[in-house]
Amino acid sequence: AAVGSRTVTRSTVSPADKNKNKGGRGSKKQIFESYMTCEDVSHGLKRGQLIQGSLRINPKKYREAFIPSPDGDRDIFLDGIVARNRALNGDVVVVQILPRDQWKVIYSNPYTVYLNHPSTICCFIITVVYIVERKHSRAVTGFLKFLPDKPFAMFSPVDHRVPRINIPLTDCPADFSSRSGDYVNTLFICRITNWPADSNFAEGRLAKTLGQAGEIEPETEGILIEYDVDFSEFSDEVLDCLPKNLPWTIPPEEMSKRRDLRKECIFTIDPATARDLDDALSCKLLPDGNFEVGVHIADVSYFVEEGCDLDFMASRRATSVYLVQKVIPMLPRLLCEELCSLNPLTDRLTFSVIWKITPQGKILSEWFGRSVIRSCVKLSYDHAQSMINAPDKMFSAEELPPVDPEHPIDEIHQAVLNLHSIAKNLRAQRFEGGALRLDQLKLSFTLDKDTMMPQGCYVYQYRDSNKLVEEFMLLANMAAAHQIYRSFPEQALLRRHPPPQTKMVDELQELCDQMGLNVDFSSAGALHRSLHATLGDDEYSSARKEVLTHMCSRPMQMAVYFCTGVIKEEHLFKHYALNVPFYTHFTSPIRRYADVIVHRLLASSLGGLSEEEVHKQAMHCNDKKTASKRVQELSSELFFGVFVKECGPLDSEAMVMGVLDQSFDVLVLRYGVQKRIYCKVSLDSFHHHKVGKKGELTLVWSPDEASQKPPLQQVISVFTLVEVQLRADGGAMKYSAVLKRPDENGS
Repeated sequence: AAVGSRTVTRSTVSPADKNKNKGGRGSKKQIFESYMTCEDVSHGLKRGQLIQGSLRINPKKYREAFIPSPDGDRDIFLDGIVARNRALNGDVVVVQILPRDQWKVIYSNPYTVYLNHPSTICCFIITVVYIVERKHSRAVTGFLKFLPDKPFAMFSPVDHRVPRINIPLTDCPADFSSRSGDYVNTLFICRITNWPADSNFAEGRLAKTLGQAGEIEPETEGILIEYDVDFSEFSDEVLDCLPKNLPWTIPPEEMSKRRDLRKECIFTIDPATARDLDDALSCKLLPDGNFEVGVHIADVSYFVEEGCDLDFMASRRATSVYLVQKVIPMLPRLLCEELCSLNPLTDRLTFSVIWKITPQGKILSEWFGRSVIRSCVKLSYDHAQSMINAPDKMFSAEELPPVDPEHPIDEIHQAVLNLHSIAKNLRAQRFEGGALRLDQLKLSFTLDKDTMMPQGCYVYQYRDSNKLVEEFMLLANMAAAHQIYRSFPEQALLRRHPPPQTKMVDELQELCDQMGLNVDFSSAGALHRSLHATLGDDEYSSARKEVLTHMCSRPMQMAVYFCTGVIKEEHLFKHYALNVPFYTHFTSPIRRYADVIVHRLLASSLGGLSEEEVHKQAMHCNDKKTASKRVQELSSELFFGVFVKECGPLDSEAMVMGVLDQSFDVLVLRYGVQKRIYCKVSLDSFHHHKVGKKGELTLVWSPDEASQKPPLQQVISVFTLVEVQLRADGGAMKYSAVLKRPDENGS
């Protein structure tokens, strides 16, 4: 990303700054640069003098920010708040590299990739010169602080990546000035309206009082508003698009257009609590020893007519959002839980892909089309797993949910076993063919039925029944991708996964080499094989694998939707982790709008949707998917924080994942959560040193006079096993990990 010596002229003020910085004696000193004009930005980008990208601000070190370099090789570093020039996390920005005489020396740590000049450790200094798109919602949760003799209050966001905000006192509760102490633990939502160039503080308006900090519902509402998740009730205009005559039945003329599969043995396998059943499976042994395998997906596009209010609302929401205690649905419940959901013993409209397939998983033929099914049973993953675990058992009706009497339980059991057998072969072939899976531990909760408070938590087990469903969903998604790209080479909505950033991979390779780890980053498949080679054969080998998997996921990029007409080079369509040339999402149209578009493409029912419209919708689906993922993580963090507060302190073994100069990160093995431990909190002294890329901390524990324990040294590096205690902090639902003193033998 070399930049020519000529700098690009800047406009005097941005539209937002007009009337804010009038010159003259009384004006305040400008802190931030004025933005460039749109015209100058356009010229600068064309000449390669400016770089455009999405801004990511480090949540743990909010002075550090990054944008990806155009070649995908590495991240470009922005140092400090002034360099960000009022842009917030997620915004699409344009940056300029300042002249060389303004560069500065930066000593990098193992967690940060800087854009270094080859011959020096000078870092290019980058500054934001334009905000192309404000992706951040500008809504934040936080607390109010009273400022005597000021016409405004100070709003402190919980997220330190957002500036403090001046709020007019008139927006605050009526008694705030006289009783500000009553609001110390009250959580508010504020919307930023402006951020003047001459102030470190933004300006904003108070949008809502959420309630007490640390309570699940106010905190959850804050997360949803902050990430712009629409959780409002569906409007009358949207509900008017739904079928009126209930109970709804399939019209005879629709039935005549479809393949009738209602007599087939078709069933769903989902989490026990699932109510939006998108997909069903079938597997029939053929006389020639091969199988007819079907994946049957809810035909949402039949009910969501293109261009209606319901379609517009679904396209805006773009995804259902799964919180620990509830789901914010993309579609009204009448559709997602009833008419579209493939509920058992009910006729349902579906889009099916049916293969003739050998027991080894070789596809002999393929059929796509609209169909009608009648699921014979709603199995949970537990039911399917118990069938896999006991292939010879005769299951009784009492051990399963209600089953259609047309299909004996043994027929369903045999179909599950056959699917499992084929799925194992498909999976083995995928990984032999060069696919990669980076499994990260996922925390699940048991909730009190009345209060919905967390009673317990556990690391979710990913079992053979999950793998069975995953294999056939992947197969269906790949088949759909080929089909729509063949039919619509310019308008197909596919999903690509770019390869990892090479600079970060090189640094990680160096670190692994120094640690004596034989990790091969040359391809997705090579990395997968490395991760599944043994990391020792003791009880902690799986923990070491988790830590290494986390380290390897850091350079990985996000998979994204795209329109095939916009990216001209076909090799860029590739999905790195799956190691396939074409991939899309087809199997979850109840909860993902991208799948609805794919269904319409498959049915060739798109009303002449242009390349530009598919591209715009693909970008919007990416934004909403990213937000949904983050909201899910924050919901899990919220519940775990409450769990620690209610049930803590909690003791666990932990394994070191990364070492900084004054702290280190651990994976808490009992709960699968990651925490940073700060040395200053619990130790008298410590020192950090580095050998190449490998950081080490030596911690010094002072004598413990009560138990007469002598002074002790403890060396911390990646894979070191430590004992930690998780305990609630003073702050609402915040908790910290505290290092426990090791035994005398250093364990």
